[in-house]
Amino acid sequence: MQTLKISNKLVKYAFIAMFGLIAIHSNAQVKKDSIQIRRIFDMALEDGKAYENLRTLCKGVGHRISGSAAADSAVNWGYNLLKSMWVDTVYKIPITVPCWSRGNIELATIYHDDTRLNITALGGSVGTNGLLKAKVVMAYGLEDLELLGEKAIKGKIVFLNKPFDAKTINGFEAYGACVSQRYNGASKAAEYGAVGVIVRSMTHKHDNNPHTGGMGYTDENNKIPAVAISTEHADMLSQRLKDMPDLEIGLRLNCKTLPDKQSYNVVAEIRGKSKNASIITVGGHLDSWDIGEGAHDDGAGIVHSIEVLRMIRANGYRPKHTVRVVLFMNEENGNRGGKGYAQWVKDRGEKHLMALESDAGGHTPRGFSISASDSLYQIISSYRSILEPYGCHVFKPSGGGGVDINPLKLDSALTINPNMILLGFLPDSQRYFDFHHAKTDVFENVHKRELEMGAASIGSMVYLIDKYF
Repeated sequence: MQTLKISNKLVKYAFIAMFGLIAIHSNAQVKKDSIQIRRIFDMALEDGKAYENLRTLCKGVGHRISGSAAADSAVNWGYNLLKSMWVDTVYKIPITVPCWSRGNIELATIYHDDTRLNITALGGSVGTNGLLKAKVVMAYGLEDLELLGEKAIKGKIVFLNKPFDAKTINGFEAYGACVSQRYNGASKAAEYGAVGVIVRSMTHKHDNNPHTGGMGYTDENNKIPAVAISTEHADMLSQRLKDMPDLEIGLRLNCKTLPDKQSYNVVAEIRGKSKNASIITVGGHLDSWDIGEGAHDDGAGIVHSIEVLRMIRANGYRPKHTVRVVLFMNEENGNRGGKGYAQWVKDRGEKHLMALESDAGGHTPRGFSISASDSLYQIISSYRSILEPYGCHVFKPSGGGGVDINPLKLDSALTINPNMILLGFLPDSQRYFDFHHAKTDVFENVHKRELEMGAASIGSMVYLIDKYF
């Protein structure tokens, strides 16, 4: 565990913010802030633009995998929309992103009766180079591979069938307990001589939609193809293997990795009025997987962030700090946008106060995860009384705010910067993994009011942080 040295700057932040805490507990100030927060929610719910912005992104651009022509269109969409809002400045930060193509062949068949399995390639997988035919061995997660050993695995396709734990209430915690089999499954199985992997989709829902997602290889010389299978067909395959242990599957994929391409993070700002203004970053990621429209992941976060700027402008509120919206590119399969932005910030010597990320969908807001020192956490969590009437009652101590903003917390020596506050927006998680990385992640599966409530919740938090720090 690292011991943090408290800087003079942090003491200054805590001292100033503590006065804000005292003020926020006075009846007059609570009433004044409550009126402002009510106004933010009224604007989002009565005259919000988030839903229609999401419609144009999903239906006008569609899926936006990094390096694709659609991702380029998404960059142009974001840049032009932000320019039309008459904010102080809009610009693009160039980054280099990986480029992976799914191809047009994704077939998996049980040989004994020609049963077609609903599968989809995992992002980053190699193809099969024709037909791959092999017997299948089932494992309940990576921990089973060592128990099975090379004798049981070599020359076979490993079926990783660890499901979400139904007893885990938070969907992201259930996901976190299983996702290693998706990301690391191919490399771990290859160590025991496997020729391919089939991974149970990362979802609570029992349906026939496979969910894709990123995976990685640790050995460049031993890459095996990797696919996800729908939960319905995972259960069927599991039963078939019990009845027929020698079952064989034929697998065909023609996905491949292409050379890296240039893309961009899109940035827009409303400059702070304070002479010593710091920067408040709010963002989501433009890229998505390529089998849906990226509506919840992360079109919702994109339009949430844009709506914050619009409401600040429409409200006639001039923030004390500079409020910057960043539409990150390449969160899904490389995080080049988040890492590139952190390096860009460092190179410019910018002073950041807070970064907030929305990348958990467009469902009903529940609160925020907060990565900050204990004293700053206590101050921020005191805002619960103002936001609780709108359903934001969870103020969760956390180790990070999101994939794209977490690099801001670390410098090149991986020394934690105690002055940075990271917040993650937390909507209700029960339905998110119904759509996550699946073809069902489309505009029609986002609820207008829930999306608008999320934008207002984020806008309210930005207002409170800006005012009291």
